[in-house]
Amino acid sequence: MVANKNLCVLILAGGKGTRMKSETPKPLHVICGGEILSHILKTAQALKPSAIGILTGHRADFVRQTVQENLSLWGIKTPVEFVLQKELTGSGTAAKDSIPFIRKYKNVLILAGDAPLVRASTLNNLIKKHNASKASCTVFTVEIEDPTGYGRIVKNADGTFEKIVEQSEADAKTAAIKEINSGMYIFNSAELISVLKLLRPQGVKKEYYLTDALGFLKQKGLKVEVFKAEDFREAMGINSKAQLAQAAKIMRQRINDKFMEDGVTFINPEVTYIDATVKIGADSTVYPNTFISGKTVIGKNCVIGPDCWIENSVIKDGCNVKSGSYITDSQIDKDCQIGPYARLRPLSHISEGAKIGNFVEIKKSSVGKGSKVQHLTYIGDTLMGAGVNIGAGTITCNYDGVNKHQTVIADDVFVGSNTNFVAPVKVAKGAKIGAGSTITEDIPAGALSIARARQVNLKTKKEIKK
Repeated sequence: MVANKNLCVLILAGGKGTRMKSETPKPLHVICGGEILSHILKTAQALKPSAIGILTGHRADFVRQTVQENLSLWGIKTPVEFVLQKELTGSGTAAKDSIPFIRKYKNVLILAGDAPLVRASTLNNLIKKHNASKASCTVFTVEIEDPTGYGRIVKNADGTFEKIVEQSEADAKTAAIKEINSGMYIFNSAELISVLKLLRPQGVKKEYYLTDALGFLKQKGLKVEVFKAEDFREAMGINSKAQLAQAAKIMRQRINDKFMEDGVTFINPEVTYIDATVKIGADSTVYPNTFISGKTVIGKNCVIGPDCWIENSVIKDGCNVKSGSYITDSQIDKDCQIGPYARLRPLSHISEGAKIGNFVEIKKSSVGKGSKVQHLTYIGDTLMGAGVNIGAGTITCNYDGVNKHQTVIADDVFVGSNTNFVAPVKVAKGAKIGAGSTITEDIPAGALSIARARQVNLKTKKEIKK
């Protein structure tokens, strides 16, 4: 990826987010499987800037540490620098404290740290307009039905930018304007720096507003342009848990729309919940009330759901995951059937063509090619070969109260119903086990093993009296 040496991105992520009512800093709240800030970083990286700056303030050390620990996981390869906002006194102070970062680049794109819905394609168009117009600043705007609380974009008679008027200072005519400031801009860095020193505290809170910088640029005879996005939702900031849910709904719709464009079928996409990190192949079908999250990869021609939970798992082509199944940190090879109501716990590997049936739990085990574990069974810490048939009610007793032990079942073994394996134990190829057996010793190849008490029928007292 060739970086644009003239561009840096600055993400303003220093606010407290008091309306979130949470100890977690606002930019680190999770939406569709990723922190708000992770989504914004990915969008910023798609613009190919030379560097991304993250301005921190509230719980700055925690935010910085969290981001640094997760950059690789989020796929961020663009150089990231951190800037500290020493006093949380508005966006103007944030920009001032960022001068050592932004002065190294011709242009700085400033993004809000609570607005994850902005698209890279839209920002690319913003940058193109800014460069073509040779403006000192281009402000990102949207038009909304209820602009209450936002700064209004006031224009001259010829449609050019005049000023931004905050809600508290707007008269009736200005308050009726529906085009609002998104809080995102692209500036010529040197020209921005030249006017930041002119900012003065405003309002009851004595805050420094970055919007005032646009007025000072105009006073110097420099050009300020407006870029109005078509989709007002791209400017949506998240300031409460209710807005977090609203934004997640919009993002989920985008995710599902993209999957459908790529050939995935949703029975009801409005109640299908898929993270932005998930991949699904063409001609797969996903039923309602299913949650698919993390680094999950689902192949082609699969059927998923309804009511399934799939997390950080790989499901290869042609699989059928039936209703109510719960799968985490596992791999399912092609043409397998899972469920209904099966549970695959972490480190489970189901090989090609295997069948895991209803009310079966697999934990830290491998199930061989074409093997069948059809119902009412627990398989834990087990290596199972190909062509194995496990009868109903089978249990691997893998825990002795202190340590976990392994069960090894070779190819083509037949296990009768209600069998208990007291691990560690090995069953060699082709062996058969009678129903109701408790296996405590190894079984040789081809043997028939029956390990149960001899049936004794005793007469009752009533029968003796007769």
